This record gives sequence, C-alpha cells and structure tokens, in this order.
Amino acid sequence: MTDTSALDAFWSRSGQDEPYPIYERLRAGGPIIESGQEWVSTDYAVCNAILRDRRFGVRPAGDPGPTSEDTSGNTLDLGFLEREPPDHTRLRRLAAPAFRPKMMAGYAERIADFTRDLITGIERRAAAEPDRPFDLIADFAAPLPIGVITTLMGIPDADVDRLSQHGTVVGSALSGIETPAEAAALAAANAELYELFSELIPLKKAHPGDDVISYLVAAAPDGITPYELHTTARLLLIAGFETTVNLIGNGVATLLEHPAQWELLRTEPERAGAAVEEVLRYAPPVQNTSRFAHEPVSIAGVDLPADSWIMLLLGAANRDPEIFSDPAVFDITRPRQAEHLAFSSGIHYCLGAPLARLEAQIAFAEIATRLPKLRRPADTPTWRESRVIRGYATLPLLID
Repeated sequence: MTDTSALDAFWSRSGQDEPYPIYERLRAGGPIIESGQEWVSTDYAVCNAILRDRRFGVRPAGDPGPTSEDTSGNTLDLGFLEREPPDHTRLRRLAAPAFRPKMMAGYAERIADFTRDLITGIERRAAAEPDRPFDLIADFAAPLPIGVITTLMGIPDADVDRLSQHGTVVGSALSGIETPAEAAALAAANAELYELFSELIPLKKAHPGDDVISYLVAAAPDGITPYELHTTARLLLIAGFETTVNLIGNGVATLLEHPAQWELLRTEPERAGAAVEEVLRYAPPVQNTSRFAHEPVSIAGVDLPADSWIMLLLGAANRDPEIFSDPAVFDITRPRQAEHLAFSSGIHYCLGAPLARLEAQIAFAEIATRLPKLRRPADTPTWRESRVIRGYATLPLLID
C-alpha cells in the first residue's frame, strides 16, 4: 500500500534535504507505486530496466521538444539530453570524441594542475586566517570542474562565479519553475549563455582550435543546426561541471562524516577511485530522472498506460538491499556488486562520466594528501534547493 504521507514528504523541502529515510518508506510500498496519474520507483531493477527500455522516452511520444531558441523566456532546453533517436544519437555522436575514456590520460595532468593550484590557495588563506573557515564549494568544488570544462571547450577568461550561478539556476529548474523569480533567474541565465556562445561560435569558425566548440562548429551545417549548436554547447558546459561540483562536495562531506573511511583514504590515497564510486552510489548528485511510456508497458507486475510518466529515484535505487549489501553503510572498500545508477543507464548514460570520475578521483586523492586534518566547524552547511540535484550550496571547513 502506498504511504501517501511519504509521497507528501518526498515533494516537501525535507524530501530535498533528507531524502533517504523517505525513500525507505516509499520502498515499502513495492517496486512501483502510484501517485495520482504518475508513478514512482525506488527499485534498482525497475529503474535500470526502464532506462534501457526503448519503449520509454525522455519526452511524451510524438513531442519533438523545443525547436527554436528562446533567449528571454523561462524555457529549459537540455539539448540532446531531451531528444530521442535519431536526433539524440546524431548530436551525442558529435560531442562524444572529447569525452571518451582514451582522452582522459591527456586531461589528467591539466586537472591535477588545477587541483593543486586551488589547494595551494586554500592553504595560503588558512595560514593567514587559521580560524576562518573556507567554503569547499566556492573555493574548490566549483572552480575546479568549471576551469576544466571551459578549457576543454575553448571558453577563454571564464567567470567562475557567474557560471557557477548559472549552473545552480539550471539545476534548480530541473525540479520545475514554481515562482516568477525562478523564471526570471532562468531567463537571465539563458540569455547570458546565449550571448556567450553567440560571441564564441563565430570566433571558432574563423580561428578553430583543439577544443570542443571547434569540433561542433566543424560539424555545421551538415551535422548540426545553429540552434542545436547553441543548446549542445550549453548542455556540455553546464553538465560538464554541475555533476562534479556536487560529487566533490558530497564526497568530502560524506568522508568527514565517516572518520574511519576518511582515515583510510588519508593513509591510502590510491583508494580515491573506489571512494568516488562509493560516493556516487551512497550520495549521488543526481537523485532522480523520469521517463514517459510510449506505449502500454507491464513491468514488475504493474501496468503502465501509454503516455504515463514515471519518476525513477536513482538515489533510492543505489541503496536497494536486493542489489547492495548493507546499502546504508558507506564503505570505500565495498566489493563491486552492481553498477550504480548515478550516471543513469541506457542510451542517456552520462556522456561526461569518465571526466567527472577523473576529476573527483584526483580531487579526493589530493585533498586527502594535502589537507588531511580537515574538519567541520560549527558553521552549518546549506543544501541547494532542488529535488533532482542534491548537493551543498555552501560547505564550510577548517584546516587544523
């Protein structure tokens, strides 16, 4: 039987800040539970199956999605992330070369340099003001992936603070636009990003370089329309840092909340890769996604009608006791039992997953080695306001 109070709690602010107890109440209702004309699943097998099932799509059947650029409205176009094949396949293929695993070796040194420079800055400020906390998000977790992705994309002189704000706005908009202020913020972010790429794209046409924007420009006009070029560039920029910002923030916070695990990583920084995977399972930045049934589908004993919408709670699926032993335990030595769903699955599996993994692995190893005496001060961290993206808005830390 569906726990309606659990569903109410899920849609409340507590469902954003402390979702995991609510997930367990929902899990007790079965692999798929009904919420009005919508469905919700906490079940790993169901979520994984639906993400891989071509009878489900990211948009209702027959809905092509936005087809023209709106630089002043409150629309949110996530590029090929919101497209079905063949458009999704075509656009993803154009962007894929820059994010293939074989490219990561070439990026690693650049990421390590960014990481070390940021930590050096934190150390200097701590030495000058030892009792003043630094903010892991503003001082490290945001500037690192923003610096990396803007370099890879060929965006010069990137304003880290502005781009971080745009990422926060877009991440919040994934939960829906509920107020005029949210609509205005999204419109402003859209307009600034449109202006950024409107200036950059002609430059890359005239002077192409070894960067992602130049690759995309080279594919036009045969492989990509001007509108698709803008939305793809915007998606790659925002998605290229949003997940990693929250992966790093969630990871460091979780490690510090588990002193034995932090000590293990501190003494054995080579475990940073395993720590990344456990953070992705235990505290994933992307908590949920959704799909539309394009035809009647029966799954896990439940009949879903055509055009039905189902929310897949990835954060809950990653703690499914049928798949992961002791799922509520954070353990960076956990044997590999199944692939977590933090990066989704199927054709929409996160294109930037190898880059996010590499950035977080280098970040965790360097932080554990150079800042081994991190601790949480009395200052209270703040969570972002989003049901989709779970991460810290601020995370004050001290260095002893």
